[in-house]
Amino acid sequence: MEIVAKILIAVVAIEHLYILWMEMFAWETKGKEVFKSALPAEMFKPTKGLAANQGLYNGFLSAGLIWSFLIEDPKWQTNVALFFLSCVAVAGIYGAISATKKIFFVQALPAILAIVAVLLK
Repeated sequence: MEIVAKILIAVVAIEHLYILWMEMFAWETKGKEVFKSALPAEMFKPTKGLAANQGLYNGFLSAGLIWSFLIEDPKWQTNVALFFLSCVAVAGIYGAISATKKIFFVQALPAILAIVAVLLK
């Protein structure tokens, strides 16, 4: 189960690096494709700065998950991974409520599955 947990943590970390890229550097192109049902097309240019800020926060989530791989103490490694996965899950649930339900399945569910795997290892 430990390998499954690490794979799921890595998937969530990589996903949030992708979100960082999309929100910080491709908001008006890829972001427009991804969030077309949540935001009118004319709103992408004026919200570019806000999206970049969100992207930065997603990068912090990814950095925390990557950091958890570098911690040698198993208890601290687990605690750090659980903290950042919980942050991702909460953000995904809030995004599903406030923006689009798709965010639950794309962001929150992988984090929740990783949490379960970490707790079962």
